[in-house]
Amino acid sequence: MLKLNGIGVSEGIAFSKVFIYKKENPEIVKKAVKDTEAELTKFKSALDESEEQLDLLYKKACEELGEEDAGIFTAHKMFLEDPEFVLGIRENINSGDNAEFAVKKVADSFIESFSLIDDEYIRERIADIKDVSERLIKNIMGIKEKSLSDIEEECIIAAYDLTPSDTAAMNKEKIKGFITQIGGKTSHTSIIAKTIGIPAVVGVDDIFKRFKGGENIILDGFSGSVFISPDEDTAVKYMEISVNYNNEKNKLKKYTERETVTSDGKKYKVFANIANHHDVSYVTENGAEGIGLFRTEFIFMDRSSLPTEDEQFEIYKSVLESMAEKPVIIRTLDIGGDKEAQALNLSKEANPFMGYRAIRICLDRKDIFKTQLRAILRAGVYGNAEIMFPMISSVEELLKAKDVLNEVKNELKSENAEFSENIKTGIMIEVPSAALISDILAKNCDFFSIGTNDLIQYFTAVDRTNEKVQDLYNPYNPAIIRILNYIIFNGLKAGITVGMCGELASDENFTDMLCGFGLNEFSVNPSSVLKTRRNICLSNSKDNEKKASDVLKAQSSDEVKNILKNGM
Repeated sequence: MLKLNGIGVSEGIAFSKVFIYKKENPEIVKKAVKDTEAELTKFKSALDESEEQLDLLYKKACEELGEEDAGIFTAHKMFLEDPEFVLGIRENINSGDNAEFAVKKVADSFIESFSLIDDEYIRERIADIKDVSERLIKNIMGIKEKSLSDIEEECIIAAYDLTPSDTAAMNKEKIKGFITQIGGKTSHTSIIAKTIGIPAVVGVDDIFKRFKGGENIILDGFSGSVFISPDEDTAVKYMEISVNYNNEKNKLKKYTERETVTSDGKKYKVFANIANHHDVSYVTENGAEGIGLFRTEFIFMDRSSLPTEDEQFEIYKSVLESMAEKPVIIRTLDIGGDKEAQALNLSKEANPFMGYRAIRICLDRKDIFKTQLRAILRAGVYGNAEIMFPMISSVEELLKAKDVLNEVKNELKSENAEFSENIKTGIMIEVPSAALISDILAKNCDFFSIGTNDLIQYFTAVDRTNEKVQDLYNPYNPAIIRILNYIIFNGLKAGITVGMCGELASDENFTDMLCGFGLNEFSVNPSSVLKTRRNICLSNSKDNEKKASDVLKAQSSDEVKNILKNGM
């Protein structure tokens, strides 16, 4: 038996065999080719294989998304049949280039030409060229990648890293957990693991040296331990832990239909966070009182074209109808940081978490922003939608965002379109500057939602996705405690609702304190809804307020932790 140590980021125990998930990023180099006929045959075979793959993807997309959204694969196939593209590759092969290098050379030429054209639609086709050429190159080189949605046997995934879209696409019936080499507790991959309710461990060193594939392992999502070929005593021990955990989850079910109210009658709301419309079933199963964060960026990810207004409208509408008039806070596009969208064709940045992202992109690319706002406003008539702007750092940004919203409302009015005219608007408080002027911002919106994941990383200057500095990502820091109290105080003073949608909202060590500070709404991963509600229901206002008062006097992280965990 071998024990590995990582960071537990999603609760639960998993028992299964390891499946190695390794993405190939081939190095494409120029090679001298003597047998050009053989190279042309290799290219033709890869071309046929790529077209067959696109036909299958089109068929699957038609079944799951409809013909309009499946059209992207038709466009990709048309590009593979483009005479200029195909002829250019053949000419380069005939000149002595190897097939994969010829494809890259021609694709790069197309990309360079398209990037010079001052037309948004043409520039967006660059992502299509990259997607098609990468598929063709991998088929030439014989690289076969298995999608996590196609896993057919029960397993635990081991990977260097998983993108948020990798995680969202997982076959939840077969994948029992995952282990990665990089990542942190609040990376979006970890967050999605919690949403779909599978155990996960990140930060395991030398992952491809540790696993060969097929080993029986135990994954402990609580402690971050992973056991390869566990002995009988370890297996029995963890089976008992798993049984007790599942029994505890069953006991929590009695809180599904309950109000969130303390023992002395003070009411709160427990909402849920979702990454896509399919997650709504997790929300309703756990009896959340609303959706406090709909991460719409996942609609834009893992695709080579931007979603249309009608596509977004249908997604928002389905969520709103499923929630049956319960609040649904829809966050506008928050791409950037550890979330990439191929369709936006964004350049690489040295510091993406503080770069061109979220509201900064939306205010710059008003075409994308307005399309999303139109879809949300139109869908708003089918439920109780609210709009939240992410990464606001100044009053000016908030006012500009609201101006764009008003522009869209006026456009919809002129079209006699039905839409939600009096929709509430709020902001995520996740940037230090916004926290410090929260008294001013509160006068210009209907609600706050505190995004603690980014707020903590920005306030403490710690990259939350870097496993090497995870010890410094410390929510017990008195600076964090004080700024949370300050934000909540300012919001309540202005008469607006204050919620929290970051991971701290589901940390049971902080629940009493946040209640004592006056937080109105806790928005957590669906799997944490019932536990959070239970903890609030078992508390009382007097004790919560005392704990909140005591913790504000603490002078060190250890003092804060001691008060929150032990009440002293």
